[in-house]
Amino acid sequence: MKPKKFISLFTFFFLRFASGAAFRPYLVLYYQSLSFSGSQIGLLTGVIPLISLASMPLMTGLADRTKTHKLIMSISLITASFGVFIFPYLNSFLLIFILLILVSILIAPVGALSDSAAMFMLGERKDLFSRIRLGGTLGFSIASAAVGSLVENYGLKIAFWIASALLFIAFLVSLNLVHAPEESKKPADMRQAIVLLKKPRVLLFLLISFAGGLSNALVNTYLFPYLRNLGAGESVMGLALTIGTIAELPILFFISTFIKKYKGFKLVIFSTAVTSLRFLLLAITTNPSVVLIIQLLNGFTFPLLSVAGVTYADEHAPEGFHATSQGLFNIASIGIGSAMGGFVGGLLFERLGGRGMYLVFFIFITIVLIFASLMHRILPPEKRGEASI
Repeated sequence: MKPKKFISLFTFFFLRFASGAAFRPYLVLYYQSLSFSGSQIGLLTGVIPLISLASMPLMTGLADRTKTHKLIMSISLITASFGVFIFPYLNSFLLIFILLILVSILIAPVGALSDSAAMFMLGERKDLFSRIRLGGTLGFSIASAAVGSLVENYGLKIAFWIASALLFIAFLVSLNLVHAPEESKKPADMRQAIVLLKKPRVLLFLLISFAGGLSNALVNTYLFPYLRNLGAGESVMGLALTIGTIAELPILFFISTFIKKYKGFKLVIFSTAVTSLRFLLLAITTNPSVVLIIQLLNGFTFPLLSVAGVTYADEHAPEGFHATSQGLFNIASIGIGSAMGGFVGGLLFERLGGRGMYLVFFIFITIVLIFASLMHRILPPEKRGEASI
């Protein structure tokens, strides 16, 4: 792969994840600064995954049918940049709600479109996707630290303006991305997308993806409250987050070797097994210091699943449906999985506490793992040339 292509992809993923880290953690704080009620805040925070769930397949399907991947991504990034920029100037709940819906609809396909572009540009070196994804981890960690310091000194609005600038720069970099061969003019048949969802192996893959997204939401949303229940202070919470982020770096850098050897689905299963172990350890420990050690497993969980899942979806996508395939993976993991993890996790955390919540989800993830492993062995292999995911 040419260095220029690699640099473009790495930079785009860096900016894509950095922009999210710049403003998303401060949304609730901004709502609170406007004295919104708890129900209003709940509606605003819950609408994003639901809107993305509805709009992502429509936008990625449109891109595949019309071969306008770059145009749709450009419109998404420019409008999102503008929307995030004006966000802190609004103080009406209705206006913020409308803007949030519009931005969520337009930004939803960016992840799937950039994933499919990366896999195409990598060509025969798809195993290097993990190192492209490494740019996202670096962008997220650097932006989190830098923006946090700036917000402390200059207030919440600076977070939105930085995110807006990062999204606009991402748009400029995205112009270097290639989404499909220029000579390919064959129109995509949307009936193939319906056929995909009727295939047992597709549903099995999406089930694992759902479990991974749910697990990621449980860790990202409830790790700090869980640590607080264990008696940990803010310094331990920050250290836990730092260790988890650092643990991703070597995994994402070296996983390309294992992608070649073990292929995507086996690594998806492995990441699910590690997630199950992680939840069991979180359920039985009572020492915050032990949690810091458990955080070393973070790189083997959702980061590994995201790389293996993107690779598997690309390898098994029907011709002309690579963006749609990535969209299905994102819907199952980031869409449905994250939404269910956040909602059900909140109910269980309130009733059972952090340790009880993780124990319940250890049991659930283990059942999913056993079922997926057995079904993968029982199901007949796909016929050569048959469209699958």
